[in-house]
Amino acid sequence: MNQDRIAGTLRRLPVQKRSAERFERLLDACAELLDEVGYAGLTTKEVARRAEVPIGTLYQFFSDREGLIGALAARNLESFLGRVADRLEREEPEGIPGIVDVTVDEFVTMRRTITGFGVVDFGAVGQDHILEPTLDNNTAVAGRLRSLTASLIGVQDDAEFEIAVRVALECADSVLQLAFRVDPLGDARLIAECKRVLNSYLNDRRR
Repeated sequence: MNQDRIAGTLRRLPVQKRSAERFERLLDACAELLDEVGYAGLTTKEVARRAEVPIGTLYQFFSDREGLIGALAARNLESFLGRVADRLEREEPEGIPGIVDVTVDEFVTMRRTITGFGVVDFGAVGQDHILEPTLDNNTAVAGRLRSLTASLIGVQDDAEFEIAVRVALECADSVLQLAFRVDPLGDARLIAECKRVLNSYLNDRRR
């Protein structure tokens, strides 16, 4: 996990193997409980109990519930970016449509399969600066996606591309949230429409 990306959300990062295992168990337990009781029902006491970790150990890593949620969101983002990067390297998709397909498909797959992801993906309701203290969550995610995709699309990572990715991400976020409200597994028609909107917008911005 990138320490710079989670600055301000943790008291400390684990160093030794045993500490790292406990840290991951706490995040896993947090994700499980989010699916079971939701964000409002989550408590640090129950996370520690589920992870079979002393509550004092939890507070060695996390200052509070929000710090725990922030670390889970950061882990989700790193996992998402890793999955996207692996597929882009492996499949070498051509142009914007291929990159859009990979990015949206990996998000949808994580939403369908990753515990707790439907409640906390890369942020949480009411926590707009959970990934970066000076950036809202979507801006932070957009910045990471820009770095990953600019060269593949064949554009400079400049102010114009920054705006384009930021707007595209906001559109995708809204449409995909709708897709999963309509169908717990994600409405296929709305997911397809999300891709169509992103392709149309991003291709138009390249002209």
